[in-house]
Amino acid sequence: MEDAKAIFADSLKRCASTGLVDRFYELFLASSPEVAKKFEDTDFDAQKQVLRSSLFHLMLAEVEGSPGHALLTRLAESHGPKGLDIRPELYELWLDCLTQALEDTDPSFDAEVEAAWRQVLQPGIDFMIKGYESQQEGA
Repeated sequence: MEDAKAIFADSLKRCASTGLVDRFYELFLASSPEVAKKFEDTDFDAQKQVLRSSLFHLMLAEVEGSPGHALLTRLAESHGPKGLDIRPELYELWLDCLTQALEDTDPSFDAEVEAAWRQVLQPGIDFMIKGYESQQEGA
């Protein structure tokens, strides 16, 4: 996982000025009417900043007590059925759109870079889905 994190971090740095986040939201909003509706009243300047910061925190999310884990816990609560109601199926779409945006904006994109992003982000996605499901069960 350490190699994947290093590849992820290098790629993220390369994309800091290449429009990754803008391209991601173009793709994600166009991917599904449900997604577009979820973002109808969104302040995209703030939303893009949240995504940039979240990507860095996701690298550390598996360490309980870390800032990444704390952020992910808050996100899981706010994205659950009692909050934004982001259904588990949307996370795969989110990741697919993100890796497509990465391919479009990272000049060093290749299969290894994509695999690293998926490996680093999947534990956070799994955490979000588990949080959603546990909120549903507790409803």
